[in-house]
Amino acid sequence: MSAQGTPETAGRTAGESKGSAKPTPKGAWTVTFLLFLFMVVNFADKIVVGLAGVPIMTDLKLSPEQFGLLGSSFFFLFSIAAIVVGFIVNKVPTRWVLLVLAVIWALAQFPMVGTVSFTTLLICRIVLGAGEGPAFSVAAHAIYKWFPDEKRTLPTAILSQGSAFGVILAVPALNWVIVNHSWHYAFGALGVVGLIWVCAWLALGKEGPLEDTQVLAVSEQKIPYFQLLTSRTFLGCVIATFGAYWALSLGLTWFTPFIVKGLGFSQSQAGFISILPWVFGATIVILTGWISQVMMARGYTTRISRGVLGSVPLILGGLILAGMAHVHGPGLQIALLVVGSGLCGAIYVVCPPMLGEFTPASQRGAVIAIYGALYTLSGIIAPSVMGTVIQRSGSMLDGYMTGFTINAVVMAASGIIGLLLLWPNTEKARLTRGTAAQGAQLKGAVSPT
Repeated sequence: MSAQGTPETAGRTAGESKGSAKPTPKGAWTVTFLLFLFMVVNFADKIVVGLAGVPIMTDLKLSPEQFGLLGSSFFFLFSIAAIVVGFIVNKVPTRWVLLVLAVIWALAQFPMVGTVSFTTLLICRIVLGAGEGPAFSVAAHAIYKWFPDEKRTLPTAILSQGSAFGVILAVPALNWVIVNHSWHYAFGALGVVGLIWVCAWLALGKEGPLEDTQVLAVSEQKIPYFQLLTSRTFLGCVIATFGAYWALSLGLTWFTPFIVKGLGFSQSQAGFISILPWVFGATIVILTGWISQVMMARGYTTRISRGVLGSVPLILGGLILAGMAHVHGPGLQIALLVVGSGLCGAIYVVCPPMLGEFTPASQRGAVIAIYGALYTLSGIIAPSVMGTVIQRSGSMLDGYMTGFTINAVVMAASGIIGLLLLWPNTEKARLTRGTAAQGAQLKGAVSPT
């Protein structure tokens, strides 16, 4: 249905009109591709523990609760680091921050090459999580220095695709190393790949040129952080993505053990099955980015082309995932898990651009980082909850089904809340008016009487 003449388009801002589109600077897509590879390495690092979950549990004699703790440990400093680095990138060029993060990732992998204890593995995952916590928010902030607002959804989708391709490309390669050599060498391989990216970024990575011209893209004054962080769209983004990340963190930690121990597949078979959710999720991410930009070009508000477009798939995914416990046969259970969890990808594409709509560029790095820090708290909770549920259930398969049902409820509820709260176009107008009113009051207070 056309958006022309509807109430949804009546509130379009001037920045969304086709006539205001700014040119994309030369080199923008080169940097986007490098940052896509940055996220490929990021998610390959994340997936390796889940992929090697069964060998790790066997070698180190870990219980489900201990393995759940290992999965959660990655996120212990994840959020704190994201917030700290988010404020740093308001002052320090993103080029150098990204470089330091990638070096940390690489160095955190090498201790696992030799004989390792559970404690050492736990500490290295905590350090890696601290290095990877700021990754997406800093990369998004870096990309937004290369693209004007009306062109940001597609590069954000490409950046988000790095997560899917990180798993799609890494799983077969890492699983081959695990099966034919050892899970220890899989970590070492990731360390080497990380250092290769560092060299490529040193040679080709650059800072975007739009920072200076868009420092105060929303208003001439900064907006108080309290107003930004309590705005309904910010809260809606955090809550909606919290539910999506619950599913993602379970996929990173528990998907392969579920395939092997819950459904009885071999480690070799599980390696190929484990990429299915990410292939489907990659399709959802690209489609969402493309559809969003087409809708904006046709005049839809960002409430529809970003807020609704991101929330509805999350609700549908939760409903689909809820069916897992009520069907029989591993094929159908895997299909529901793949589709249900894969639909979550839509929310990652639309939330950073929505936040960028109403946040001044000088504050954007911190706001996107705080958003990331809050929604990734589900990464601490979800793997541990699944481990506890499995250990306390009558059978392992029953435990997995209960855990995925909890996941379904979290997803659907967060999607509904997101659908109610995500109104970025009116948020921008409200915050701008509020800042202008405060400025006028302050000016009046200091004027001579």
